Amino acid sequence: MGQDQTKQQIEKGLHLYQSNQTEKALQVWMRVLEKSADPAGRFRVLGCLITAHAEMGRYKDMLKFAVVQIDTARELEDPNYLTEGYLNLARSNEKLCEFQKTISYCKTCLNMQGTTVSPQLNGQVSLSMGNAFLGLSIFQKALECFEKALRYAHNNDDKMLECRVCCSLGNFYAQIKDYEKALFFPCKAAELVNDYGAGWSLKYRAMSQYHMAVAYRKLGRLADAMDCCEESMKIALQHGDRPLQALCLLCFADIHRSRRDVQLGLLKLHCLCERIYRTKGQQRELRDHVVKFHECVEEMELYCGMCGESIGEKNNQLQALPCSHFFHLKCLQTNGTRGCPNCRRLSVKPGYV
Repeated sequence: MGQDQTKQQIEKGLHLYQSNQTEKALQVWMRVLEKSADPAGRFRVLGCLITAHAEMGRYKDMLKFAVVQIDTARELEDPNYLTEGYLNLARSNEKLCEFQKTISYCKTCLNMQGTTVSPQLNGQVSLSMGNAFLGLSIFQKALECFEKALRYAHNNDDKMLECRVCCSLGNFYAQIKDYEKALFFPCKAAELVNDYGAGWSLKYRAMSQYHMAVAYRKLGRLADAMDCCEESMKIALQHGDRPLQALCLLCFADIHRSRRDVQLGLLKLHCLCERIYRTKGQQRELRDHVVKFHECVEEMELYCGMCGESIGEKNNQLQALPCSHFFHLKCLQTNGTRGCPNCRRLSVKPGYV
């Protein structure tokens, strides 16, 4: 595969990826990687694969392609390619929580000599280093790196980088328990997505919504937290981003714990896990969560005591008796005035639900 054909196939993959046809895009890029004889083209397609796997939360695959990319950069003997390759190694290790390696690769990027590209990458390097310092709980250095990355984003009008830095700052302030700032920065990120993000990956919207959900929960605004977390989970399911799905599940659990409706939280957890494992085709895990879901339903008595069907699975009208037990309206109508089938108390006029 020659240089021109490599370029065409990479663009074809990008078009598929931007159209949300992720698996087809990955297949196109993998064919380019196997057949292209152009090292520069291979380097670029590896960058596409690294970004795609990062957005899907497949961090081990992300690292695998980053290692191949740095080897390709060495083959090209170009310091600009090497700088970008080391940055992708840093980002991959950051996602895998190898924070010392992340910092080491970031320092290598900053110390690269004879490059013209490296000043443009300094903001991304500072962001990755800040995330690593935050992972190590070195808060002062983390803040210094985030502020440096934010200055770079403002000076170069890089809205995408600014959005990512704002999400990281939201995480930073949540960890040091300044919850007003923990909300301010992801809200700013969400504004950037709305104003400039028409061509961006939905991952940026998902990130901002998740960090907003965390801050809203800490501030006691649980309804807002639930809305943001549901939006983030929807995008995570669409992209197959398992790490973000896990974070959203934890946030849902925290929201329900704050509401003290622990059983409803478990119900939501098992329902979402069921959807995830059904999508992945993992039958054993799927069966486990289906069983646990129905155990929760029975424990909470979320079923009609007359017909035995679960309440809420179908759009049926419900009624509550004075004893607080719930039934389908149609079932109570057949029961007449014989009292509550559960506790045998005499029924008076039921209340509508």
